[in-house]
Amino acid sequence: MLAARQRLTKTLLTIILRGSISFKFKVFVMELTGAEIAIRCLQEEGVEYIFGYPGGAVLHIYDALFQQDKVKHILVRHEQAAVHAADGYARSSEKVGVALVTSGPGITNAVTGIATAYMDSIPLVVISGQVPSYAIGEDAFQEVDAVGITRPCVKHNFLIKDVKDIAPTIKKAFYLAKSGRPGPVLVDIPKDISNHKAEFIYPRSVNIRSYNPAGKGDSAQIKRAVQILLEAKRPMIYSGGGVVLSGASAQLTELVRLLGFPCTTTLMGLGAYPANDKQFVGMPGMHGTYEACMAMQHCDVLLAVGARFDDRVIGNVEHFAQVPRKIIHIDIDPSSIAKRVKVDVPVVGDLKLVLEQMLNTLRSSKQKSDASDLTAWWKQVDEWRVKGGGLRYKNSTEIIKPQFVIEKLYEITGGDAFVTSDVGQHQMWAAQYYKFNKPRRWINSGGLGTMGFGLPAAMGVQLINPGATVACVTGEGSIQMNIQELSTCKQFHLPIKVVSLNNRYLGMVRQWQEFFHGNRYSESYMDALPDFVKLAEAYGHIGMRIDKPSDVEPALKEAFARKKDLVFMDFRTDPTENVFPMVPGGKGLSEVILSEDL
Repeated sequence: MLAARQRLTKTLLTIILRGSISFKFKVFVMELTGAEIAIRCLQEEGVEYIFGYPGGAVLHIYDALFQQDKVKHILVRHEQAAVHAADGYARSSEKVGVALVTSGPGITNAVTGIATAYMDSIPLVVISGQVPSYAIGEDAFQEVDAVGITRPCVKHNFLIKDVKDIAPTIKKAFYLAKSGRPGPVLVDIPKDISNHKAEFIYPRSVNIRSYNPAGKGDSAQIKRAVQILLEAKRPMIYSGGGVVLSGASAQLTELVRLLGFPCTTTLMGLGAYPANDKQFVGMPGMHGTYEACMAMQHCDVLLAVGARFDDRVIGNVEHFAQVPRKIIHIDIDPSSIAKRVKVDVPVVGDLKLVLEQMLNTLRSSKQKSDASDLTAWWKQVDEWRVKGGGLRYKNSTEIIKPQFVIEKLYEITGGDAFVTSDVGQHQMWAAQYYKFNKPRRWINSGGLGTMGFGLPAAMGVQLINPGATVACVTGEGSIQMNIQELSTCKQFHLPIKVVSLNNRYLGMVRQWQEFFHGNRYSESYMDALPDFVKLAEAYGHIGMRIDKPSDVEPALKEAFARKKDLVFMDFRTDPTENVFPMVPGGKGLSEVILSEDL
């Protein structure tokens, strides 16, 4: 009967509400509960998977999920993991991730995942249950102010007060999440509202008068930027995660090759430009290459594309400003431009469109870069490459070096895997030694630095990329933050390969304590660690413990040959190994430490 009613579709209507928001509607002649309306909205948005955990305030929504089969629900074991999984799903695709959590502890558990997505501009729609509307403000069982709690870490949030508002609100939520600078949007639905009934009228489009994301950049500013680039003697291109999010990797690559300039990409931008290309100088910043740091510091023109000059990239702002340079900054978010450094040419717009405009301007320009200046600059950059010695470490035949594991991971996967990571030393080694040549293959928590992100993110990646090779690089500290998701992986047959670089320490904490706290390792030793092999087996997976360097490659080959199995590889690595290069906190880029020997 429901299918018959769904076929009764009227014509498109346009309705204007309060003179500020206009919608085009597709009208369905049917009356549904709020929960059913919410699920129908997800269907209309083409949502394939929703990650969630049930509870009292969302039982009507779960009942509506049960009565359909278009939107598949992935039952996680913790609400934080639900949002991280939706996050990984979104990062590795061009889609909006969706999570569903209950009220009270459900939404508070989800906040870490929401903040993670917010810091890295990841498009999510998080639907949370709320206590009945008549009980809001009365300290009802499992009541928290979801809108108030999440306000600082969402792009926008909504509290539904009328069942008729569910469809237009969810439409707005998806629109806001993926347009402009992406980000998470929360929709909080009281339990009674989810059981009220209304006609299902779904918006086909939405236009919010006060919200107009930028499109093309200002042509005059782009011409000025191109002129400055062509006049540069020591140019540098600095790209960030915005290039990946906007799908502008092809345009960036063409621009870099057309200009012939050095290019660096941030931690969030890895893969936006091919890492094995000769014009790529590596990642900049705290754990970037020497040549990238020095070129960033000493260039006379810097083109920043979808990057935000954060503290981990440029170090001390005053030190960065010591060398005069002209800065061209392209970003879709005007609030990110000149936020930390003075900018000479701001260009607000969608990166893909702006880079196309720049390419067209360059192609039609009669002016060219001075070849001799560029040759001299490249000579200097290459000298820095030699001095930096590349990414280097002292390998061993006695103890496993974590860098060696990542190098072998890269070789065995052919550089074609989706790699998620947790946060710490292992994250930096993965970023340094796995050469990402494609966008959306490197999935990590950059801005918030969230331990426990890697495994649930890998679940989302694996679901949206069935058949793909997915590796989660983690540490014995991070993996225990959400290790319960091994159960989710078992239920949904997700053949993720977990690469745990187990050094028996909170590695990055220990490194900083060694450098800056007189070797006082306060609470950084992970005593009483579990047997990860037995733990993986207890969850129904395959576990391996690798103690010898000679066993690293065979173990990785065996694990990745098991296409249908989750394999947990516990690599016992050198507990004293540190991440280099390193720019100490509060220092400048040219104060980079290359190794313990210097």
